[in-house]
Amino acid sequence: MTDAPAIASNSDSAVLAQLSGIAKTFGNGVTALDDVSFSITRGEFLSLLGASGCGKTSLLRIIAGLLPPDRGNLNWTEGSRPRQTGFVFQEPALMPWADVAANIRLPLRLLDIGKEEAAARTQAVLAQVGLQQFAHAFPHELSGGMKMRAALARALIVKPALLLMDEPFAALDEISRFKLNDELLALWRQARCTVIFVTHSVYEAAYLATRTLILSPRPGRIAEEITLSPPDRNDPHYRTSAAFAARARTLSEALERAR
Repeated sequence: MTDAPAIASNSDSAVLAQLSGIAKTFGNGVTALDDVSFSITRGEFLSLLGASGCGKTSLLRIIAGLLPPDRGNLNWTEGSRPRQTGFVFQEPALMPWADVAANIRLPLRLLDIGKEEAAARTQAVLAQVGLQQFAHAFPHELSGGMKMRAALARALIVKPALLLMDEPFAALDEISRFKLNDELLALWRQARCTVIFVTHSVYEAAYLATRTLILSPRPGRIAEEITLSPPDRNDPHYRTSAAFAARARTLSEALERAR
C-alpha cells in the first residue's frame, strides 16, 4: 500500500513548495526516485542536473501534477500548485494544423479567456519571443529554435508563477541553444516567476541556475545542492570567462561525486 501525497500549507512566504521523501517506482519495477526532499523557493531559477535516466523528468512531472509519487509529500505554500503554471518539455508538441498564433493561444482557450484579452496576450508573447512575423506560419515552416520559442510563448501566455522546463533546448545546435538561454534569462527576469529547469548539461546549469540540485544515478536522490551567486551576464564574453569556467567546474565536480 502506498502513501498518498499530502497537500499542506507552509508559513514561510519565501517557500513555494516543499518535497519530502518523494519516491517513484514504475510498473516494470524500475525505481526512478527514492527519498527526494528539497524546497522550491519563490522566484528562483532551479536546475535539476544529472545523467540521463536519473529521474529528473519523473521528478518534474510529479511537481507538475502529471505523475503521482508512490510515497512522500508535496506541500504547496498556498495549498495547491499555482494554477498559472507553464510547461515546456523536450518536444515543442505544436499542433501541425494550427498556425503559431493559434498554438500559443491554446492555454487561454482552456482557461476560457475572452477573445480580446487572448488576442492582446498573444501579440505580447509573440513580441517577447521574437515571433511577431511568424504568427500565421505553420510548425513545418519553422526552424527547431523557432518551434521552441513558440512552445515557450505558449507557456508564458498564462503569465505563469511557475515555469517547468524539461531539457527544452537539448536537440538544438549550440548557437540556437546559447541564444535561447539568453532569451530565457531575460524572460525570467521580466516575468519574475519560479523556473525549474531539467538538464544534463553542466554548462547550461552553470549559465542559467541560481541553485542546482545534483541527482544521483537511478534511483535518483539529491546528492548535492549548490547555490551560486548570480553572475554578471552583461559581459558579452562571459561564456569564455574564468568565472564561468569556475562555476561549470564546481557543478562538474559535484556531478562526479554523485556517480
